[in-house]
Amino acid sequence: MYRSSKIIGEKILRFFGASCQQCLNTLRVGLLTKMTMRRSFPPLILTIVNKIMTQAAIQTQTRADDAFDCLQTAIIKGDLAPGEKIGEVELCARFNLTRGPLREALGRLESRGLLVRRPHAGVKVVSVSPEELLELYRIREAMEGLAARQAAERMADREVAELHATLDSHEAMIEKAHGQAYYQGEGDYDFHYRIAVGSRNSKLAQMLLGDLYYMVRMYRYRLSTSAGRPHKALSEHRRIAEAIAQRDGELAEFLMRRHINAARRNIEKKIEDNSLGL
Repeated sequence: MYRSSKIIGEKILRFFGASCQQCLNTLRVGLLTKMTMRRSFPPLILTIVNKIMTQAAIQTQTRADDAFDCLQTAIIKGDLAPGEKIGEVELCARFNLTRGPLREALGRLESRGLLVRRPHAGVKVVSVSPEELLELYRIREAMEGLAARQAAERMADREVAELHATLDSHEAMIEKAHGQAYYQGEGDYDFHYRIAVGSRNSKLAQMLLGDLYYMVRMYRYRLSTSAGRPHKALSEHRRIAEAIAQRDGELAEFLMRRHINAARRNIEKKIEDNSLGL
């Protein structure tokens, strides 16, 4: 508040010079209420103040969005590891963030189930046991198989074309990473997200794209870094997309279930090798 008020006051001074020193002083201590403004300043200044305060609010929200995107990506990519305890001071220093936007970002991450808050224990990145992760993938296999079948039956031609275009962008990303990783962005940048939405089954999409979606994204990226997995996963995605384009729901479901089953078997292997890092 102090910083924003000071910036607003200084901008007003650039318009009106030292005669607005009272406005700057009031803003600096964060006491510029609407009543004070109406009583103390002419309409033109009030118009400028309102405009600048609106811009400042937008900038603050943008910083909060940036902080959220930064931290969510760090969680998904494992830079903030499952179970890791985090503190505001450390995060501000580590990711070059300020306290206000950081706190808003932490609240949003907590609501998505990516952070958990425990009494007397602080905030930690969510974690699951190996058994819980395998159960999540069994749930995914059934639900996303159905989503693929219904997407083949219900997706518009435009959506199918966009699905193929998404995979083209994924291929470019994999090549840029020299075949070492397959990171899918959120929402429309995510192959599985597009299929869930394209199923036109609101209840199914709600279950797939709620907390389950954000939890699974954490582990999908880490599993995609296995040797040879990025190109193999992309190839599996392309076959699913082609089945959807051909309106073959039965084949789309079979390929999606096999795709997620392969990922689950990859998890089981990593658990056996003690290399999953849960």
